Amino acid sequence: MQSPVCLIDNDVDGKLFVKESALQILQKIEQPVVVVAVVGLYRTGKSYLMNRLAGKQTGFELGSTIESKTKGIWMWCVPHPTKAGTTLVLLDTEGLGDVDKGDSKHDTKIFCLAVLLSSTLVNNSQGTIDNKAIEELQYVTELTEYIKVKSSDDDEDDTEFVKFFPSFIWVVRDFTLEQKIKGKSVTEDQYLEFALKLKSGNSRPVKEFNLPRECIRNYFPSRKCFTFPFPTTSEKVSRLESLDSADLSFEFLEVTDRFCKFIFDKSEIKKLKDGYIVTGRVLCQLVKTYVDTISSGQVPFLENAVLTVSVIENESAVKEGLQVYQTGMEKLKDSFPLELRDVCAEHERLSSIATQTFMGRSFKDSEGTYTKCLEEEMNKLFDGYLHLNEEASKKRCENLLTTLSAPMTEKLKQGFYAIAGGYVLFSQDLEDIVKKYKTQANKGVKAEDTLEEFLKQKSVDSNAILQADKKLTETERKIMEEREKAVLLAQEINTKEQKQRQLEEKMEAERKSNEERMRQMKKKMDEEIKLQREEAERGMDSKLREQAALLEKGFNEKADRMTKDIEDFKRKNKEAEKKSDKLFKKVIENMNKRHDETVNLMMRQHSEQMKTIMSMQRPSSDSSALLLCLLLGGLSGGSGSSSCSCSCPC
Repeated sequence: MQSPVCLIDNDVDGKLFVKESALQILQKIEQPVVVVAVVGLYRTGKSYLMNRLAGKQTGFELGSTIESKTKGIWMWCVPHPTKAGTTLVLLDTEGLGDVDKGDSKHDTKIFCLAVLLSSTLVNNSQGTIDNKAIEELQYVTELTEYIKVKSSDDDEDDTEFVKFFPSFIWVVRDFTLEQKIKGKSVTEDQYLEFALKLKSGNSRPVKEFNLPRECIRNYFPSRKCFTFPFPTTSEKVSRLESLDSADLSFEFLEVTDRFCKFIFDKSEIKKLKDGYIVTGRVLCQLVKTYVDTISSGQVPFLENAVLTVSVIENESAVKEGLQVYQTGMEKLKDSFPLELRDVCAEHERLSSIATQTFMGRSFKDSEGTYTKCLEEEMNKLFDGYLHLNEEASKKRCENLLTTLSAPMTEKLKQGFYAIAGGYVLFSQDLEDIVKKYKTQANKGVKAEDTLEEFLKQKSVDSNAILQADKKLTETERKIMEEREKAVLLAQEINTKEQKQRQLEEKMEAERKSNEERMRQMKKKMDEEIKLQREEAERGMDSKLREQAALLEKGFNEKADRMTKDIEDFKRKNKEAEKKSDKLFKKVIENMNKRHDETVNLMMRQHSEQMKTIMSMQRPSSDSSALLLCLLLGGLSGGSGSSSCSCSCPC
């Protein structure tokens, strides 16, 4: 993006809505995003900081009058300067406290959206962090009215906020005080902690004093502070975006550089519940979900928003996986006909890649619904390609036999075999066709089926020629009839045995595919559990730090109450992990069940085919000898072929 665009705007009634053109930009971003949002009173220089983060002098509009320039929330997406393969999304929010607004809750909604969408929240204020500045940040105390973690919880669940909320940075502009507490120099962070220090007591004024401070301390996982001196002389401040570095104070530029470096180095990629990484495309869905919910007067539930996004993402993940599979199989189709083992091998390879593609995008598929969908759809496509391969094989084999038998067909038309001894001539030609057919490569899976059908067709001609051949005696004719039956029976057995081998190859392909699915699913589960734990540890670390600070400052009663919160936090995390583990095991169990059902069906088919082969009528001993003669000496063996040395009547 060369310049910012409006992401969330206000209509004439002050109702928030999302700009479609901005969503289209986010939709195209497949990279993970670091989202930095700035909030604060209007006319405090928020836009300047965002322009600097974008690496530009101008971009977000800077107001030079008492009128607020930024309305709604504006967005600027730029390549992250230090994290390769990551996009930095900058959100400049409408100035809080603008007297022109009619909706008293409008500022709170803007503040909530900034919290919900960002991975780093920058609060920009002027002067000092005193009680007035903290009171002006009253919106933080109203977050529980506009944000809930779970729709199923009746109790306040703000203890969970720390797991999902962004890191918090307080930027103090035009800071002129000495950074000292009780005469001792302190760091910017120590200054912030001093400003957020709680008061002892339970009176109403004390509770009102402590409430915003407690919210900041308890909701956000980390805090940081930067104090900026005046950038330049008062008469030049209104032209800040057009000033050269030489016109700005060295101290101001130094803090600006530190601020930008901290954002670039420390701001984390935006994540959803359970640690799922947010891309621009996912952020697009979050923006729509949150704005639509808040604008309708409802409370956005973090868990529900994640579920809404997960449905969209999982459906798209299935489509992407199938696209990968189908694209590869379409390329393979150009090489049909192929042996079944070759088609199965490519199916295994592509289904593995497709599953990997699916796993990379899917999340919270806790019941395996979309995993099952991908698996079933790929199997349907696989069956379709197997059918196409069979058709291609049959067509090739039929064309091949038609070409090879063309001279015989012509001879039949001309009555070439309608002479004494014509049966031997016909048998020799037929044997030659079969031999040539057998030597042809790339016939595919229907080679034996097609040959069996061909021989059955030719047996009609063969029998007619046999009965008309005056050279043969009645005994020789009966022997040749037996020979014909043995040939057809042998070919029928060949066909069924080929089908058996192909079924075994399919079973082996299914076994390998299932093993690969299990491996990838296990990997996905381990990754999700790991992210879930990291999220819980992040929240726990923040709570333990806060408890230690309370104890250090003598707030033993508050620290004791926090102990219960921490125990509840641990319990909820353990329960969530156990629930995830149970669901994952159920998914694996269901996948194995589907695999067993498929294999059992194949096994039944295999068994039935074996029974059919075993129950097929075998040639008599004389016929068996004839068949052996045929196999050793060829189809014309019964007419005195020199290659036959058996003792049969041939």
